[in-house]
Amino acid sequence: MAFFLKLLSYPLSVIHYIVFGLLLLVFHPIQWVAFNVFGKEAHRASVIALNIGLTWSLFLLFSRVKFINKHAIPENVPIIIVSNHQSTYDIPPMYRYFRKSFPNFVSKMELGKGIPSVSYNLRHGDNVLIDRKDRRQSISALMEFGEKIEEKKLTAVIFPEGTRSKIAVPKPFRENGLKMMVKKAPSCYVIPLSINNSWRLVRKGAFPLGIGIKVTMEAHEPIKASSMPFEALFEKTENTIKEALIKLNPTTEKA
Repeated sequence: MAFFLKLLSYPLSVIHYIVFGLLLLVFHPIQWVAFNVFGKEAHRASVIALNIGLTWSLFLLFSRVKFINKHAIPENVPIIIVSNHQSTYDIPPMYRYFRKSFPNFVSKMELGKGIPSVSYNLRHGDNVLIDRKDRRQSISALMEFGEKIEEKKLTAVIFPEGTRSKIAVPKPFRENGLKMMVKKAPSCYVIPLSINNSWRLVRKGAFPLGIGIKVTMEAHEPIKASSMPFEALFEKTENTIKEALIKLNPTTEKA
């Protein structure tokens, strides 16, 4: 059975990548027209449509994403979603499931060029691109991003591991990025988000992809940032995510 699934993963991966790539190519000019002709709201709608399609493309791998949220998401306030990061496939479901508040990402500078649809959105949305080799630029950009979050009551996403995890339990979180954003957006709510099994899609690298993977994303109880000192907020956020993942993967070694 394992051999059959491995064999099947090759043609399914090819089909998936064709569909995935076509979606990026088709929506690039759609984004351009939406942004330049109809404005930011139309552009956001086009980004949501793209990412719903990218999420659905996982069905071609017999894989799916289950989103769990037992808590009301605050409205008309700044929100910072803090999440572990396991693969590229973490991003599209976030756009799909948080589409009402529309997530904006802290992303590395390199992704701002050369990727159809993705780079255009990162440059023309309310995202922030940071140069991880330039500490001064990163700090300045994150502080400005925090001010924008506060002023416009945006939803932001940050992956505090700094890189993707290759196992279920995330690496230790880095506090500086979130600390600067919370400082500049004091009225924000922080939502811990735990992502499980996304890493299995790319367990063997970019090709072939894993098939039959059940990815889960769980949004945990929002925390009002001003309700506790930052150190306590950071610890609670990190522990909430890690404990949720350990519960789902009890035999996994800690990162």
